Amino acid sequence: MGSGSRNARGYEFGRTYVVRPKGKHQATLVWLHGLGDNGSSSSQLMDSLHLPNIKWICPTAPSRPVTSLGGFTCTAWFDVGEISEDGHDDLEGLDASASHIANLLSSEPADVKVGIGGFSMGAAISLYSATCYALGRYGTGHAYPINLQAVVGLSGWLPGWKSLRRKIECSFEAARRAASLPIILTHGTSDDVVPYRFGEKSAQSLGMAGFRLAMFKPYEGLGHYTVPREMDEVVHWLTTMLGLEGSR
Repeated sequence: MGSGSRNARGYEFGRTYVVRPKGKHQATLVWLHGLGDNGSSSSQLMDSLHLPNIKWICPTAPSRPVTSLGGFTCTAWFDVGEISEDGHDDLEGLDASASHIANLLSSEPADVKVGIGGFSMGAAISLYSATCYALGRYGTGHAYPINLQAVVGLSGWLPGWKSLRRKIECSFEAARRAASLPIILTHGTSDDVVPYRFGEKSAQSLGMAGFRLAMFKPYEGLGHYTVPREMDEVVHWLTTMLGLEGSR
């Protein structure tokens, strides 16, 4: 499937891989890879999950210089320096990627539920998209067009977590959307890339901002990678939250 969508700085998104549902098509999820990875490896992971009712769309991030890597160029959904509570967020990059992902979901049939998930930096974009959905707009102010129904974030963090509650509380509609969106965050306690405390803090911030269906699941001793029991948990959660029929 093609590429060609450019973000505001002219970085071009890479190739998108699609995993077709093996059963009745009930949901479509975009899955977002981590820093330096690509959509091909995402599609292989998603294809291995027992979720026959889900169509997976696995895009590839643009190649760009990344501040945390000393300006080294690799695939990244946005530029990131160090992750911190008040770290400067690359709003332009976040919005460009969130918009690219929304476009990938925009032509799905009306009766198909849609969601976004990802690992590490991909999880950060998933969670950022969740906040755009609740607020009804991107950081730039443009309307967010997708009715998200599930968000998954593995070993990630929420960009802009400090100001989220204040923004959500300003709008009854935003609070209503936040309260009804199922989110699962998982994080390894031994993560040496995205420290566990950032995952925990992100989950707390979502909860305090009124995302009542946000669930946080720690994995004792897990580093910055996924393990089968974690993916099994995600499969079970998606099946329940999206009301999937399974392989019956």
